[in-house]
Amino acid sequence: MKRFDGFIHGVNLGGWFSQCDYSQNRFDTFITEKDFKTISEWGLDHVRLPIDYNLVETADGTPIEAGYNRIARAFDWCKKYNLNIILDLHKTAGFSFDAAHKETGFFENPEYQERFYKLWEEFARRFATYFDDSKNELCFELLNEVTDQSYCKTWNAIAKTCIQKIRVFAPTIKILVGSYWNNCLAAVKDLDPPFDENIVYNFHCYDPLLFTHQGASWIEKMDTSFRFKLNSTFKDYTELTEKYCGQKGTVFDAFDPNAILDEKYFESIFAEAIQIADERNTYLYCGEYGVIEKANIPDTIAWYKYISEIFNRNGIGRAAWSYKQMDFGLSDTRLDEVRSELLKYL
Repeated sequence: MKRFDGFIHGVNLGGWFSQCDYSQNRFDTFITEKDFKTISEWGLDHVRLPIDYNLVETADGTPIEAGYNRIARAFDWCKKYNLNIILDLHKTAGFSFDAAHKETGFFENPEYQERFYKLWEEFARRFATYFDDSKNELCFELLNEVTDQSYCKTWNAIAKTCIQKIRVFAPTIKILVGSYWNNCLAAVKDLDPPFDENIVYNFHCYDPLLFTHQGASWIEKMDTSFRFKLNSTFKDYTELTEKYCGQKGTVFDAFDPNAILDEKYFESIFAEAIQIADERNTYLYCGEYGVIEKANIPDTIAWYKYISEIFNRNGIGRAAWSYKQMDFGLSDTRLDEVRSELLKYL
């Protein structure tokens, strides 16, 4: 498996150009140049920049130059502070990972798909030469978190077509492709073989969800007052995952129910994806991972330590979710006294 140099230690800039109110105030003040300087001083090598299509397009697809200029300004700040960047399309016309956005029809509607291709052609045309390709400074991420498994075959075909169109303008830029179930580790195996040598297999990891999303209001069955210790038994994880997350905890079946969760759990859930990336001689990248602010801080640090051991051992790049607020904020004041410790594991 290839090591994703230049994108080993990163953080997401969630909530700035995506999952936001799209106000000028938000765009101008939520993230500023000072934050890029801070991220560089943290010792990280890149940022992942989620954007929604409506930052750069009107409802009828007309380009919004101010949105493109905002992306370019973020790129300039990356250059100034020696940070690489991933341009992540978090929402496209007709699809969002979040059903509340009411974007539907992308996988069934060729018109939405054509709009998607044209948007990526525009990104490639405008930005492919913005950075030095040979230095691996900019990557494109086609689409955030395809949801349903039923989209798998269609999504693989769409991704291939989109990559071909990007390659006209950017022959060697790294392109990230994730799979279904919100970029789940278990779905990596169903991605098509890499189109070329510059394809990166992308996944997200918030496992075990019961711990990383304890008390999360957006999890349908979750009690917002629920709290849970990281080093709990697999029996507890199995039972409470079904109760509070509405999921069968089958991933825990490989372990003694009375054993305590530790770093071996992460070795187990990563094994297949690592094997697939190795067999296909491609890169593996974790575009999102993190722990909700409601978890206790010692457990949060332990979780990051466990998962970072797997990342480091296998040369897997990653970007923590998220730099500021968004329920996972790494720059938030609650972490001020422990941030120096936590940064060792990003």
